[in-house]
Amino acid sequence: MAEKPQVQGFTIDQFYRFCDEGKLMAARCRKCRKLIMPPRPLCPNCYSDNLEWTQLRGEGKVVTYTIIHISTSELQPLTPYAVAVVKLEEGVSLTGMMRIGKPDEIKIGSKVSVSFEKVERKKWPIRPRIVFKAAQ
Repeated sequence: MAEKPQVQGFTIDQFYRFCDEGKLMAARCRKCRKLIMPPRPLCPNCYSDNLEWTQLRGEGKVVTYTIIHISTSELQPLTPYAVAVVKLEEGVSLTGMMRIGKPDEIKIGSKVSVSFEKVERKKWPIRPRIVFKAAQ
């Protein structure tokens, strides 16, 4: 039996390439319509490889968060900072750094929008940082 060719491009690397362009993208299964975030080459619902990229609005609400006081050497100058899980309007969740005032001002249920920051890194992976800001 011949091996089926793998779908190309539904990877974390491609996801971050879109982020670098300022686009929040997810994979959508053409068979069952499930939205897949983070993207992967097979639908976890029906195992189809018939996927398409779809752009998300990038707006949602804070589900949970934590405040980081001790971090990696790269992020230590930013401490304390908050990292949140946000449920997007489209129904998928995304994790990113909060950029809403002071960390103790963050509230569960706060409306936020997704943004991206360029990161000056010398080591791989060089990816933009996903951040959440107060929704307009």
